[in-house]
Amino acid sequence: MSEISDSTQSTGTSGCPREFLVSVELYVPTVASFGLRKPVVPRRKADTSKTEETPRSLKEKSSWISVSRTPAGAGQWRPATCKLTDEDESCSLNIYVDETILYQTIYVHMLNHFDIRLADSSLFLRKNCMALTSAGGQRWGSSANTEPIYFQFEDADTCNTWLVLLRSYSKPEIYGQTFVSRDGGLYRMWRQVELSILQGRNLGNHFKPQLDANASSATLSEGDPREADPVDLDAFCEIHLNDNICARTTVKKGIGSPDWFENFSFSDLPPFETLEVTVWREKRLLKPMLLGSVRIALTNFRRSEAVEGWFPIIQAGGVSNSIQVGEIQMKLTVDEEIILPHASYLGLLTVLRDRNVLEWMSDFERRPHLRTTSYQLMCIAIAKNILVEHIMEYADREVDGTPNSHNTIFRGNTTFTKTMELAMAFYGKAFLESSIGSTIRRICSEKIAIEVDPVRSGKGAKEVERGVDQLIYWSQEVWNQIYAVRNQCPHELRRLFEHVRKLVEKHYHTKDSQDPHNRELPCQSVSAFCFLRFIVPGILHPHLFGLHPGLPSARIQRSLTLIAKVIQSLANLNPNVQKEEFMRGIKDFLKQNLPSMVDYILVVSTPVPLDPYSPHSGHPAHSHQRLNVVSSLHERSTTMPVLERESIPLLPHVLDIPRHLARITSSVLRNARSADTKGKSSEGNNQYLSGLCAQCFDLEDQSLARVSQLARVESYPIALKWDAPRTTSSAVPPSPASPSKFVESRKVSRPYTAPSLSDLSAADHQKASSDNMVPLSPAPHDLSNLRRGSVSDIPISPQVPEERPVRAMNRPRFLRPKSISADSISSLASPTGAQSLRSPPEFQDLEANRKRKNVLQGILTKR
Repeated sequence: MSEISDSTQSTGTSGCPREFLVSVELYVPTVASFGLRKPVVPRRKADTSKTEETPRSLKEKSSWISVSRTPAGAGQWRPATCKLTDEDESCSLNIYVDETILYQTIYVHMLNHFDIRLADSSLFLRKNCMALTSAGGQRWGSSANTEPIYFQFEDADTCNTWLVLLRSYSKPEIYGQTFVSRDGGLYRMWRQVELSILQGRNLGNHFKPQLDANASSATLSEGDPREADPVDLDAFCEIHLNDNICARTTVKKGIGSPDWFENFSFSDLPPFETLEVTVWREKRLLKPMLLGSVRIALTNFRRSEAVEGWFPIIQAGGVSNSIQVGEIQMKLTVDEEIILPHASYLGLLTVLRDRNVLEWMSDFERRPHLRTTSYQLMCIAIAKNILVEHIMEYADREVDGTPNSHNTIFRGNTTFTKTMELAMAFYGKAFLESSIGSTIRRICSEKIAIEVDPVRSGKGAKEVERGVDQLIYWSQEVWNQIYAVRNQCPHELRRLFEHVRKLVEKHYHTKDSQDPHNRELPCQSVSAFCFLRFIVPGILHPHLFGLHPGLPSARIQRSLTLIAKVIQSLANLNPNVQKEEFMRGIKDFLKQNLPSMVDYILVVSTPVPLDPYSPHSGHPAHSHQRLNVVSSLHERSTTMPVLERESIPLLPHVLDIPRHLARITSSVLRNARSADTKGKSSEGNNQYLSGLCAQCFDLEDQSLARVSQLARVESYPIALKWDAPRTTSSAVPPSPASPSKFVESRKVSRPYTAPSLSDLSAADHQKASSDNMVPLSPAPHDLSNLRRGSVSDIPISPQVPEERPVRAMNRPRFLRPKSISADSISSLASPTGAQSLRSPPEFQDLEANRKRKNVLQGILTKR
């Protein structure tokens, strides 16, 4: 269905605009669909005398549960065509419904990067969806609709390609670009929120909330003795970020205490404002009823620190009349990073290249603050196309024929096996979906309950025998689907499986062995990774792999557990071993499918020559659908400033190398300071970690210097005028909602970049120098009134031209004046430096007010 095509040549060669087409499914809200309806065809009136004789039949009212809950009410998905047109300084996206009806026109060049994001699959229970948010002046349509536009693409590859394509024409969040010609600015920002909704308690019970003057919302003490009778209800939650719905949980039944245990991750976010979780009560045949909400100010959270606890659910009614209707347990992590140009990370990259990626992961696993950094290292290795080679090199050391290596493959939980799990989850996400996704969703939707243990069921032999037949049927269904898509195994996984199989053949001499068990070791080594650590966990926990929303019920979970045991027994190639007596009934099933399992293992562990145009080649990097987009990006990138060019993610996996390096830097700095507060050395005798820490501290100094430069420019008098020409695009077609009339000007401000001085420890004051301290300045002025070149301490590289390209200069840029706190740059201040900052009287007043309000996140105030 979904195809990408570049209908014309580039503007630089032929002068014609670039055009890209794709077929999608478009979500059309009910209100907007009225204007798309075809005219009603008049019908001949029937004879009234006949109709009066027949009684009218009443139409049964449909259940509200059967209606999908959507952000803008009930709507429908319709086939549509998107046409992206690039004409010099403007870029428009025309959306056509029914091939001829123009539904919307989006002016992509006026959007921000964070306006174009992937939509969470929980919104519509659909994958590969994208959300496009735009204001009134950034779109034109037949109806006045400001709701986000949602698309669904055919596959993840097409979705990622169009995500990168649309962002390449939009505006990244770059600070300092209006007066710094080098690199196109000083730095850019990236934000993410990870939220886990765990449990609820006392839902539906009414309490008077306890208010805390220093907290951002109502809170309950840990030892609250209040109890009430539990209320039987069905509840679900909706998650809103900056007043825009982003996700929702599944409906859970529970007597006042539903269990969700659902995880959500929202990245590429706009400047933080509020996170709101609304709790709804589901009622059959009626609309859901709002119980209450939890509203959290994200600016008050320290970055990259997980916060878990019980949050009160408040029913609206004002502060004095608020009613608490229960509590919800959540875990929240807020991330915000300042990203420098890629050239600033060259020293860090050099240190990382000195060792195998898995050796770095092994060191990070021993340090609590660095355990989550392994994924960032893996992403960098994937972007550099070296991960598979590094895993193979590490496997040569681990698998050496000793008993320890045997445990490493089949039972161990080492750095090698953990990295293999990460690689399989990254490369094989689509492969896992095609292998078991549809069958697992059938089992969950049909609520299949299988039980073969007579002790658990308490039933007779006939019921147990019926359960065994049901288990064999669904195990066969799962295996048939797994075997049918064996040729879709990604090329990277085939190489890894082949290397493991050949290592076992070499070191265990399986070909010359007389023992049949030894001859099966090569295939069993492959199944130990492909099934034991990948496919079988997907069957056991489909919600963790994105195969099904929400935690399965206890009965469905039991069915999945039994099916997973059968598939793992088949993967072990030993049908005679069954631990449980009630599992012996599947012996015939295992013997019958054993040859197909051996064939499956050989197929997935044998690389094949890649066909660049095959959709199932397993290596999407050479996909024909993406070639036109990639070539267009390469051509256009020559005229982009450095920071703008680097903000475009890399295809096919949508990776951002500077962003991953910035997150590694933040983690290393947090680990170093955590070790210092405990009186321990952060790197010990590890010279590699010492060199890594040195590079990270150097990057921190560079970041502080850039933030300091931006602060000094904002403190200049407002009398200075901006004399650079700023022209609006003339290529935008005239319309009733022309962007030139409706785009409101936004005040430009510098982000908050560090905690206040009162949040510094004594050790931080002693280690810092006054040169790296961010100076405090008055409230930020409009940067459009500043003269270019007013920052004298930012050198201009002789290789980089001082004037920015015409294309980049004419494009309007907007920065959000929101509060930002990036703890990736910690504030290190010496006593002398801190004393020099206290000379203005404004500083003392500001710091005193900050202490009273218990706000320790920024160094500037909003106005």
